[in-house]
Amino acid sequence: MSSSLSVTAAAFLIPLALFISYYDVCYRRIPNAFVVATLAVGFVINVTFAGIDGAIASLGGCALAFFLMFVLHVFGAMGAGDVKLFAAIGAVTGLHLVLPMFFVVILTGGILGVISMLRAGEPKLIMMRVFHIVMGVLPGHSVPRFPVPEDRRYTIPYGVAITLGSLISLAVFRA
Repeated sequence: MSSSLSVTAAAFLIPLALFISYYDVCYRRIPNAFVVATLAVGFVINVTFAGIDGAIASLGGCALAFFLMFVLHVFGAMGAGDVKLFAAIGAVTGLHLVLPMFFVVILTGGILGVISMLRAGEPKLIMMRVFHIVMGVLPGHSVPRFPVPEDRRYTIPYGVAITLGSLISLAVFRA
């Protein structure tokens, strides 16, 4: 990713992060209009700066990002809006940045999860659920699906982790 492409992507992603964070924290929703706009702008930015190679990088980034988050969605760890948002941001950053960005987003989400768990005041219950999910991934077990709690203290607005982790990744791995 060239320096000017990184600056342009960051200039777009910073306000997006603010809007997405606001909507996800307040309403636990990520509006599709933001996701579609992010996807379109990401494609246009990459094509403008790198032509056909940019188009391939943008589409590849979108596809890989979608696949990675969709796997988590299948296990009930992510909402559909989070999957679409990460795919759209993958279109902005391009294919080469998606994998490191995924790990930074997961780490950022883990930190938000710990903060959320402590704030909820129920660390034992939440850690037992995490343990059940981890055990469910092992062969011969099934991953339990827990109902989405109505109390927001027990949920994580993962759009915040996705946008923040994406900005961190863009700053660290943009070469």
